[in-house]
Amino acid sequence: MSSLLRLATAGSVDDGKSTLVGRLLYDTKSVLADQLDAVQRASVDRGLSTPDLSLLVDGLRSEREQGITIDVAYRYFATPRRSFVLADTPGHVQYTRNTVTGASTAQLAVLLVDARKGVVEQTRRHAAVLALLGVPRLVLAVNKVDLIGYDEEAFTVIAKEFSAHAASLGYAEGSVLAIPVSALVGDNVAARSENTPWYQGPTLLEHLESVPVAPDPHEAPFRFPVQYVIRPRTPEHPDYRGYAGQIASGTVRPGDEIVVLPQGSRSTVERIDTHDGPLDEAGSGSSVTVVLADELDISRGDLIATAHARPRLTDELTAALCWLSGKELRQGAKVLVKHGTRTVQALVEEITARFDEQTLSTVDSPESLELNDIGSVRLRLSEEIPVDDYAKSPRTGAFLVIDPKDGDTLAAGLVGERFSTLGA
Repeated sequence: MSSLLRLATAGSVDDGKSTLVGRLLYDTKSVLADQLDAVQRASVDRGLSTPDLSLLVDGLRSEREQGITIDVAYRYFATPRRSFVLADTPGHVQYTRNTVTGASTAQLAVLLVDARKGVVEQTRRHAAVLALLGVPRLVLAVNKVDLIGYDEEAFTVIAKEFSAHAASLGYAEGSVLAIPVSALVGDNVAARSENTPWYQGPTLLEHLESVPVAPDPHEAPFRFPVQYVIRPRTPEHPDYRGYAGQIASGTVRPGDEIVVLPQGSRSTVERIDTHDGPLDEAGSGSSVTVVLADELDISRGDLIATAHARPRLTDELTAALCWLSGKELRQGAKVLVKHGTRTVQALVEEITARFDEQTLSTVDSPESLELNDIGSVRLRLSEEIPVDDYAKSPRTGAFLVIDPKDGDTLAAGLVGERFSTLGA
């Protein structure tokens, strides 16, 4: 069975992300005939002589009319060697929040730059966000090399500049690869180009097929946020009590010892139920109903975890925030923190720093955080919650900050000291 790679694309506006994704879908024969026909008709209507492959992914009418991508679009394709889930994220600076969403589960990110422009402000911003989220591998796709006459020297300058920037963000040697490509004509995307004889590395698709994936989340400690308590009270199941949800990390088997947090009650797993019947084992990402050997007082928002490697209980969080709202954040603000299936009140005790992704430095004790800022904060919670550091368990080390007045999402939060990984 082929492995699965989750990847994301990022880059500045008009660097060609949609065209590159369209090229990957086209070259891997992941496009239906009627989709391709529709693209060809739309391309003719625009006066183009060749199909505009970006139309394969710019599906929203507003995106097609504006010629930009404004939302995260998930694409699925496969080769005989590997299956792929790709998050195509927008390039506009005001949609950096969408990049956070798309890259949050990525094992690799493809960051595009225009060969004529090189590394720009948004390139550095996206690289900082990817490093903050812990995306372990980067590909710098130097796109539109056909428009610079396949100039090796120009490519080398861009690759060296970005490699130095990535190293400053904490990326080790070997975790970043630069590839000269032309998404429009297909150079080094799926097939090696004769126009770049000076490039001896893999094509983009070859690299995606062969790159090692991140550690399997099944190997992390078992974490299970309770979404719903099932008590049918039917004649067939008069005493049934199950806890439904999606496994955030790790695996679980009948007989495993567990602890329920925050209350600390302990029990063992009696059964793992699904719509198709009981399981001998369930892993990360599986939606199941867990039945315990003991009757415990468990409700939505509780976390069932392995007893021998439990998360820590705390009512104070030191965390990095990716600020996603046009409303600014100031010290003393009252917010809601949504962690897993539990939502608690919180107070912003201190904004300790703001990260400058251009200079890779921090501004200590800033007055506020604004849209697209990355900052470090201390939050005081109204009650204890079970958390892991984001670096160890992304699913239980991440949370949302919500406006208690209107329910708007204000920020994505990552538990732990993250700035040390960004060179700051």
